[in-house]
Amino acid sequence: MGSDVLPCYLACDVSLSMADHLEELNEGLREFRGAVHADASIADRVLCSVIGFGEEPSAVHGLYLAGEVAELPPPGRCAGTNFGPVFTFLRSAIDLDVRLLETHRVRVHRPLVFFLSDGQPTDPVTWPAAFARLVDPTWERRPRVVTFGVGDADEEALGRIGTFRRYLGRDGVRLGTALIASVMHVLSTFGPPPDRTLSPRGC
Repeated sequence: MGSDVLPCYLACDVSLSMADHLEELNEGLREFRGAVHADASIADRVLCSVIGFGEEPSAVHGLYLAGEVAELPPPGRCAGTNFGPVFTFLRSAIDLDVRLLETHRVRVHRPLVFFLSDGQPTDPVTWPAAFARLVDPTWERRPRVVTFGVGDADEEALGRIGTFRRYLGRDGVRLGTALIASVMHVLSTFGPPPDRTLSPRGC
């Protein structure tokens, strides 16, 4: 692990409608892993966690080096796509992970969340409050959020969620390209790590 790390969380819709997009997204992850392996300056600085969500979220795996990130889980049988529970899950996971990373005396960059979906939220009334807690400006560990829409994704909802960047697969953008560009941009905004441990700060 490097002396400074960027935690990334890939939250992927795994409801039934995602079945047609899974191979395309996994190809994007393979492209991302290849780019990380090829760049020694970031290989041990980017940690990734994968979370699947439909009606409820579940962790596929915790933070691994980005070059080892697993493929996305197969879609489940549920048709529901609840956004609120995954935002609540992410806030808890980020809080716990950053606390653990700080015990290793590394500088922790403000986390990145990549939010992937092809549908509309089935909890339209409640998800905005959960999202507001995730990106609360008074919370030091609030993540930057990148959205990636596939298929007929709800562009309006993704626009409200993508606080950092927003991509749509139908515009010809590949997942791997979006991941690499977002990670490299964040890392480029930080200078050399200091000699002491810092609390995570955003830019």
